Amino acid sequence: MKKVVIIGGGFAGIYALRELVKQSDIKITIIDKHPYHNLQPEVYDLIANKSNLSEVTIDLPSLCAGLNHSYLEFKNLRVISIDFEAHHILTQEKEIVPYDYLILAMGARTLFPSSIEGLNNANDIKKLHKALFFKQSFETQLFNKVSDESKKCDKTHIVVVGAGLSGVEIAAEMANYAKHFFERGNFICENLKISLVSSGDTILNGFHPKIIQMSNDRLKSLQIDIITNAKMISCNEEFVYLSNGTNIRYSFVLFAGGIEASNLANKLPLLKNKKNQIIVNEFLQTQEYSNVFAIGDIAQVKNKEGQILPANVTVAKISAKCAARNLLSSIQGKELKPCDPKLEGTLIALGGKYAVCDLYGIVQVGGFIGYLIKLFVLQRYKLPLLRIIKNGHKKLMM
Repeated sequence: MKKVVIIGGGFAGIYALRELVKQSDIKITIIDKHPYHNLQPEVYDLIANKSNLSEVTIDLPSLCAGLNHSYLEFKNLRVISIDFEAHHILTQEKEIVPYDYLILAMGARTLFPSSIEGLNNANDIKKLHKALFFKQSFETQLFNKVSDESKKCDKTHIVVVGAGLSGVEIAAEMANYAKHFFERGNFICENLKISLVSSGDTILNGFHPKIIQMSNDRLKSLQIDIITNAKMISCNEEFVYLSNGTNIRYSFVLFAGGIEASNLANKLPLLKNKKNQIIVNEFLQTQEYSNVFAIGDIAQVKNKEGQILPANVTVAKISAKCAARNLLSSIQGKELKPCDPKLEGTLIALGGKYAVCDLYGIVQVGGFIGYLIKLFVLQRYKLPLLRIIKNGHKKLMM
């Protein structure tokens, strides 16, 4: 019986797993250092108190139990290296996991360039535990502001560096949350400001012009200060220094200036690009090993035209399903099929029940309709998983 191992329980890993369990006569192991799948698009809702921790995570042991595959197991381990010649995965817990076929799906992390001095003062909310820490710190400052409003009204200033998808979404969610917080409480101390810093001449560089315009209008309606053509050059415990000469006194800095592949990828003897993403062929196999596949954010995925595709959930889904099918074909001695991901569109949450959507580059909508579309897409992914983990939890509790 062939042993298939997936490293990473994110979107790509879960999509690959759900494809692999259709084959009953293979042993499947999924490894992750966390016992949960983090629903990254909903983390901003968690920070803005629109959801709770249970709503932004999927329990991986329950998921595996609920998939009803006789030879599927989850291992809560931290991978430190891979011996590709011996087909062994080495872990911090000293457990060695053998494999015949391997899928690398460790995802990506926020890129913190070493060239920016003092970046350790910035917050990274892509990681769930850091998002929770930021949420607690922010709410503590709001509490202190309300407690002391009769004595002083110090400004809370959040600086979001990076005006791509993540930066725009978190800026909008925080601004909307703060607006309703003060409205509901009728507090007199509403001195909160959010600045969004873009290195280009616009936000959401590379997106459809109509999406940029709708998003820009929404951010301005939320009174977000948009600073363009400026890069963060340094940061200390009090100020953010920008390349245009602006110095901003801040309360919190959120850095969303780009991504790079998971730290583990950097340690692996595989061909990678400048973002440490693993370079794969049209079948999603690594250049060096035909039994090793890389998918999602950790891989440099191209379409048939040779264009490198962005790291997003759509590419994670398509690359995962393609790699899993090719892996099964390889086991069965069948012909592999090239992967040609097509971008389905862009969904951007902009605070509250407001979103903008670019559907296949043809239709652009915004507002409440956009919010409903985004909600539908997310629920279409999430609801089947919730049913699976519910059944899995029952099995584990028996």
